[in-house]
Amino acid sequence: MPSFDFSSEADMVALKNAIDVVGRQIDARYDFKGTSAKIELNEKDKVITLFGDSDFQLDQIKDILFPAMEKKEKESVKRLDAQDVQKVSGNKVKQELKIKVGIESELAKKIVKLVKDSKLKVQASIQGDAVRVTGAKRDELQSCIALINKSITDFPIKTGNFRD
Repeated sequence: MPSFDFSSEADMVALKNAIDVVGRQIDARYDFKGTSAKIELNEKDKVITLFGDSDFQLDQIKDILFPAMEKKEKESVKRLDAQDVQKVSGNKVKQELKIKVGIESELAKKIVKLVKDSKLKVQASIQGDAVRVTGAKRDELQSCIALINKSITDFPIKTGNFRD
C-alpha cells in the first residue's frame, strides 16, 4: 500500500551558510563598525542568537538575515520562533530565534483532521514528529499532498519517504 510522510526538517547546512553570509555582511557594513552587532548559531540547541546595541540594531540584523535564509531555503523564516529581547551588560541587547524542527502535535492533529474531512480514500496517522499518510492509489495520495500544501501556509511542510 503506497504511503508517504509529511515532515518538517530544517536544512542546517543551508542555515549555517546563511548565518556565515550575514556575519560577513555585518562585519563589512559601515553602520555596524565599532558596535557589538553579531550573529551566532548554536547547531546543537538549534538557536540563532542576535547581539546588538539596541532593538533597532537587532531589527537591522533581521532585515539582513531573513532574505539570506529565504535565498538558501524557501520558507525557512516561518520556522523561527522569536524570543523576547533581553538586556545584556550595560545597554547591549540580545535576542534568540529558536528553530522549530518537526511537526508539533497541534499542527499534526490539524493535518489529520484536514485529511479525514477531505473525503479522500487515505488514512493519516501521527508518527512522532511526522504524519504518515497511506492510501490504495497514488492519485489519492497526490490529491492529499496538494490539499495540505494549499491549506497549511504558516509552517514549512515537506513530503517525503514515499513508498509504493
